[in-house]
Amino acid sequence: QVQLVESGGGLVQPGGSLRLSCAASGFSFSIYVMRWYRQAPGAERAWVASITSADGSTNYADSVKGRFTISRDNAKNTVSLQMNSLKFEDTAVYYCNARRPGMLGSGYWGQGTQVTVSS
Repeated sequence: QVQLVESGGGLVQPGGSLRLSCAASGFSFSIYVMRWYRQAPGAERAWVASITSADGSTNYADSVKGRFTISRDNAKNTVSLQMNSLKFEDTAVYYCNARRPGMLGSGYWGQGTQVTVSS
């Protein structure tokens, strides 16, 4: 059974930091590209960051570049998102996604974790 379980969300003040984690099980984690998405109230789900399976290269949305860092541990089947210098506009539900190259559809999704940036 495929599972992606996010954790680490919460309430943080502007300028603060949070670290999100996603624990994967039920599939060959190491060959999947892992991504973080987020969905703010009233908005569509948007891609945030990705990390490849092969060489661990990373990509970021312009809105988070320089503030967020995605990483993975293939031995522990986890992917993380370190979020620094958080802004009000980072408030959203954050989702972990796994998709293997060539896989049909959008891949596997977690249930999401809420991040609220508020003073």
